[in-house]
Amino acid sequence: GITYQARKEIHKAVRKILETEAKIFRRPFNEQFSTFDGEDHECALWLLLKRSQSEDKEVRLQAVQDLANNSHWHDYQYGTVAQTCDQRTAIGLARSKDIDLRFFLPPPPLPKIKNDYPIEDELRLLLVSLPQTDLDPCVQYFTSLALRESSQTLAAQRGGLWCFGGNGLPYCETLSKIPSETVELFCLQALVQHSKVSSHCDKIEAKGGLQLLQRIYQLRKDSAKIQRNIIRIIGNMALDERLHSSIVRAGWVSVLAEVMKSPHVIQSSHASRALANLDRDTVQEKYPDGVYVLHPQYRSSQPIRADVLFVHGLLGAAFKTWRQQDIDRRLDKKASEGEEDYSQCWPKTWLASDCPALRIISVEYDTHLSDWKAKCPVEAHRKSIAYRSNELLDKLRAAGIGDRPLVWVSHSMGGLLVKKMLVDASKNPEMDKIVNNTRGIIFYSVPHHGSQLAEYSINARYLLFPSVEVKELSKDSPALKELNDDFLSFAKDKKFSVLSFAETLPTHIGSMIKLHVVPLESAELGIGDLVPVDVNHLNICKPKKKDAFLYQRTLKFIQDVLAQEL
Repeated sequence: GITYQARKEIHKAVRKILETEAKIFRRPFNEQFSTFDGEDHECALWLLLKRSQSEDKEVRLQAVQDLANNSHWHDYQYGTVAQTCDQRTAIGLARSKDIDLRFFLPPPPLPKIKNDYPIEDELRLLLVSLPQTDLDPCVQYFTSLALRESSQTLAAQRGGLWCFGGNGLPYCETLSKIPSETVELFCLQALVQHSKVSSHCDKIEAKGGLQLLQRIYQLRKDSAKIQRNIIRIIGNMALDERLHSSIVRAGWVSVLAEVMKSPHVIQSSHASRALANLDRDTVQEKYPDGVYVLHPQYRSSQPIRADVLFVHGLLGAAFKTWRQQDIDRRLDKKASEGEEDYSQCWPKTWLASDCPALRIISVEYDTHLSDWKAKCPVEAHRKSIAYRSNELLDKLRAAGIGDRPLVWVSHSMGGLLVKKMLVDASKNPEMDKIVNNTRGIIFYSVPHHGSQLAEYSINARYLLFPSVEVKELSKDSPALKELNDDFLSFAKDKKFSVLSFAETLPTHIGSMIKLHVVPLESAELGIGDLVPVDVNHLNICKPKKKDAFLYQRTLKFIQDVLAQEL
């Protein structure tokens, strides 16, 4: 008995020394070390840590799941996992639902800064250090805009003024403090464009960009927009597996795990995309800029049987287009009482709970009513439906669209884009899978034969500078007729199931104009069912509640066309 006790105490002491060594050098605990005479819960922890680094993938994934699901670890044990787990395990834990954030080390402390306005200066230096030749015109435009605005700010700082709006209408104000947040936003938007280029991501990493972005992220906790742009950059850089260890070392896994818990669907979905791109153990696909997985956002044992893809329309977005219809508190007291159940994105909440075996994806691209307000006014052709179709098809193939049965859901101009993508895919042998696996398409007020919107001007600017998107929506446009004929000829052959919804109420555009953006006859595709609904153009894709006709009819269509898979 004395010998056993002595051995146990010696083992405990040695284990403490090795644990401390592992913490100091941040390396995995020595697998050869015996834990048989430790406490049961300690043995379990070390066993799971050992298994999480196994060469056998199934053993590895089960160990991470067991670590994440055990809620009885002591505080110091969470610290032990944070110190000793490898990169793959940390990413797996971050992608586990309801994970305890004590599993992650906080971002490493950043070196102290000496000058007064370092962030803008450092961002400018980073931008200047990136390649400036042979660039995509939009990347060039954003970079020059950011450098111009930050230069104006620095010049104004010396004169006690700041000027903003180098775009055309500058105005100056005397301020005691420079609006550095504005400059940072310009620079970050330029970095987002650079991060779409793989070779530029290497440069951003080599110049300490990951640490700089971490500093800005921690300093700008009050700006969701700045933080969102930063996570978007990390998500783009995570497409390159060579940069994964640098991203992990810079402390981004703990940040992303925390943002995954955000109640705001936009923030959590940006973090989810970045972590999915980092997780090469359970995710085969890669999610390029503008492609967001709404479900599943965490690791899950639920097998994915089919994909549903949401494509927004003119002035839409990947999340806001698909929200529940806005509540008018004055008219609907009952609804406002249940406002906590309001869905910021019904495909993510309602559809995911009704059809958990689906992978639900939403895409985002910029659209404008007027070139006056375009984010990137150069190269107007890239805003055409034809250009966007090719760009989006490449992104969707990278995300694995076409590997499973597929349903498309589109609103307004997004439906024209879906038709164009399917027509283009049908002519490209490499994209065959997308066409052959398409089971059905839902069109919410899609202007198959054009829209009156193109004939109206909201004000003089839109009249003088209508965007490419608006021009393409002209009623009876030859391009629209050709697209519709091309689509119908092969859609009938493929026997796609089609469901179209049409608005019956006019939409207020500005304070003066009220019109049917897509009249009933334009929403009629020529195949499938056409269902008129008493809503306007903006609300045609925003059901009032989960049991509303609009959602239930959509759900039934998806369940019917995917009945075999679901």
